[in-house]
Amino acid sequence: MATRTIIFILLAASSLYAQSGVGELRLLIQDSTGLGVRASVEIRSDANEYHSVLNTDDAGNLAVKRVPYGIYEIRVRATGFSEIAETLEIASTLPIQHTFRLKPAAATFSVTVSSADTLIDPDRAGAVNQIGENTIQNRSTSLPGRSLQDLVNSQPGWLYEGNAVLHPRGSEYQTQFVFDGIPLTDDRSPGIGSEIEADDVESMTIYTAGFPAEYGRKMGGVVEVNTRKSAEGGMHGESVLTGGSFDTGSAFAQLQYGWGRNSFAVSAGGGMTAHYLNPVVPQNFTNTGTTGDFSARYDRDFTPNDRFSISLRRELSRFEIPNEQIQESAGQLQNGNNFETIGTIGYSHIFSPDVIADLRAMVRDDPRSLTSNALSTPVIAFLHDSIREVYFKGSVSMHHGHQEWKIGVESDNTFLRENFSDVITNPAYFDPGTPTTFAFSETHPDLEQSAFVEDTIRLGNLTLAAGLRWDHYQLWVNQNAVSPRLSVARFFPSANVVVHASYDRIFQTPSSENILLSSSAAVESLNPNVLRLPVEPSHGNYYEAGLAKAILAHVKLDANIFRRQVNNYADDDQLLSTAVSFPIAFEKAILYGAEGKIEVPDFRGLSGFVSYSYIVGNAWFPVTGGLFLGEDAINARTQLSGHFPDSQDQRNTVRVRFRYQVSPRFWIAAGEDYGSGLPFDFNGTYQQALAEYGPAVVDCVNFARGRVRPSLSVNASIGSELYRTERVTVRIQADGENLNNRLNVIDFGGLFSGNAIGPARSYFSRLAVNF
Repeated sequence: MATRTIIFILLAASSLYAQSGVGELRLLIQDSTGLGVRASVEIRSDANEYHSVLNTDDAGNLAVKRVPYGIYEIRVRATGFSEIAETLEIASTLPIQHTFRLKPAAATFSVTVSSADTLIDPDRAGAVNQIGENTIQNRSTSLPGRSLQDLVNSQPGWLYEGNAVLHPRGSEYQTQFVFDGIPLTDDRSPGIGSEIEADDVESMTIYTAGFPAEYGRKMGGVVEVNTRKSAEGGMHGESVLTGGSFDTGSAFAQLQYGWGRNSFAVSAGGGMTAHYLNPVVPQNFTNTGTTGDFSARYDRDFTPNDRFSISLRRELSRFEIPNEQIQESAGQLQNGNNFETIGTIGYSHIFSPDVIADLRAMVRDDPRSLTSNALSTPVIAFLHDSIREVYFKGSVSMHHGHQEWKIGVESDNTFLRENFSDVITNPAYFDPGTPTTFAFSETHPDLEQSAFVEDTIRLGNLTLAAGLRWDHYQLWVNQNAVSPRLSVARFFPSANVVVHASYDRIFQTPSSENILLSSSAAVESLNPNVLRLPVEPSHGNYYEAGLAKAILAHVKLDANIFRRQVNNYADDDQLLSTAVSFPIAFEKAILYGAEGKIEVPDFRGLSGFVSYSYIVGNAWFPVTGGLFLGEDAINARTQLSGHFPDSQDQRNTVRVRFRYQVSPRFWIAAGEDYGSGLPFDFNGTYQQALAEYGPAVVDCVNFARGRVRPSLSVNASIGSELYRTERVTVRIQADGENLNNRLNVIDFGGLFSGNAIGPARSYFSRLAVNF
């Protein structure tokens, strides 16, 4: 155990600096004679929701790391000098160095730069949404375990199924979070993974098209997450207290100290609630949950060209599995838990102003378990799984003329361990001959390697981004794939509009969750009729076209159309009416739709957005991978053609949220979320549905159409800045969720297989102190 602890400490994780779409800004502020000046620097980009005010050191130096690509307005203010402003573009992982020369205050100087210049990014060649510090700071309060997922789900093209499982543009379990440059490709929803708290995050970049070639394996959507890191020295930090409905309470604290070329940061948090997962009936039976996390990070710049980073993160969640009415009457209690330890080490070196190299490595342990009491029905289930992941990535970025190259390799070795057992307590729910007990245990490595090359070419108002990726996947099948990527953007200055289009060839590896169990020959003992097929990676083509336009210098419009064609389309199923899911696949799927978003970054105190998404998704038989038992196996063998709506086929989704700054220290906000309803396939009778879920839930579904009825949630918030000095800010916020108190059914399915109900009317408050 001591050796394992030492390994984790030596391979612990932190902010790494060659992350796609993120650069660095190095500023030098001087007077007219060339002497350094201590100054205040305001950096703003409305397109990226980025706004920060920082101070240089006494020599006039300021380095701002992990700044998303885009156009930035830079304003410099210093005592005794006139204010100066310019716009700078960050479009490279290589640091951008720029010197400002200040003029005495007596001199006449005109500042002509405005924030409207940063409203759109003229080089953005795909559907990319930015979430900045202001949105994160003033977000609606989330239940523990889902603060990041709620932020992502607020963007067009994203949908929830139950328990905050994210689905980008119809993809099932194909979202990857990239935390400070480290990709995590497994499911991060509250019922499976542990949470990284949103208060520990500075910004997020969300891709649904135009993916950089360095990203692969899970390609429904990519969420780049930059954790918080102050650009200034000294002591900085934040503490947050949250409380509200469902006996919810949480606390978070973050502290960072910078000195010289060193920086050390530590954060810790925890939460508890009686509404952790989405309940399956309105009574919210057995649904408590607790979360906790701790991280420590050390960064050192050995020289201006050599940077080292190391840290450790530990997260946990413990929760109950919600019961329906029959289970609650029987006295069932099922518990799940997850403990995750992540560590990486990173080093970057700048060889010249045009070449930078980056190395990073990660070790991750993630044990998960499910336990059931003796009163569970119709089955008592036990699960004890774990993964150990060893990841390495190396890349070199080069700038030459109008081109920006990036070349790299990846290796991801995941060692899977699965243990499952069950005891059937109600045989009436299962086919005759199903054994009353079953046990399974196996280990197996999942080996994946890749290499990539990217080139971004900027020719005046035209931007081309081309990439090529090679992937190798080896678990139960051994496959290789080559994936080209191409994006193009054209900026028309006279109309202040960017028109873009992209093509992404994708290779998506299957979900590793319980894939050993569902692929094992041992499961053939569970039923006389068994169909067991290896789950192979998905191959597909993604197409998108769209535009971004600035309107009247204060409003931004984004509009996109897309089409995705995927072979061996990934989905999931559940084993023996338990909460144990595993991957399956169908021959193909076609997903298409349109999205639009109107955003007001800030106009006379008003900020916010309204978005609309239209998605149509269909999957085609036959099944091509996964485990099917009994009647499902018979149907899978005989159903060789035809198609059906995929589980994220929600035609209309509307989201609105606007915030108004009533006074410098007081604001109000309101919004709504509307969904036209997901499809469902219930295998039981109407009377069974009434007995299991009750009339209130059944009234929210349309059995004739096979669709959940529309959902609507109205929300409102108020906030106030209670105290503010140059060093300390105290803020308070109150939120009301689902103020219309509508029973919103998210998913509807058979026993244990997908019912999910949104929270009833609820209230929360949050107190934050920044220093």
